[in-house]
Amino acid sequence: MTTDRLLLRPWTGAEAAAVRAGDRRPDWAGDFPAHGDVVIAGLLAERPDWLTAFGHHLVVERATRLVVGSIGLFWPPADGVVEIGYGIVPSRHGRRYAAEATVALTGFALTSPDVRSVSAQVERSNPASVRVLEAAGFTLVADEGEVLRFSRS
Repeated sequence: MTTDRLLLRPWTGAEAAAVRAGDRRPDWAGDFPAHGDVVIAGLLAERPDWLTAFGHHLVVERATRLVVGSIGLFWPPADGVVEIGYGIVPSRHGRRYAAEATVALTGFALTSPDVRSVSAQVERSNPASVRVLEAAGFTLVADEGEVLRFSRS
């Protein structure tokens, strides 16, 4: 998937293995992987089915060709709902990359006949992530105290 400034492409098994091993690749931003990327790389070892178009993607900055984050769908959907998660490295914060990537992957997810909505949850203590979801067209559907749940159809 290509957006104005980003390329979203599925992780490869080799990239996930490199993250798990703590190896560095020349096409990664200096602060990639972030903690969340390491978690996802670990999950990809257990869930190779997430290495698909409807799984997890690396976020590549088109201008530099550097990997600057990751975004993914927690596939398969449950009762027509799939959850999305994302993270952009600190060196690229404030550029609205997370919202741009979330709009693109959400739109792609909604093309599947198995998906009627995309959900996301965020901790109340993370207002930047709340702004990402709002900018990507998500609506607050549940306030569970410390966790806010959002949805987009």
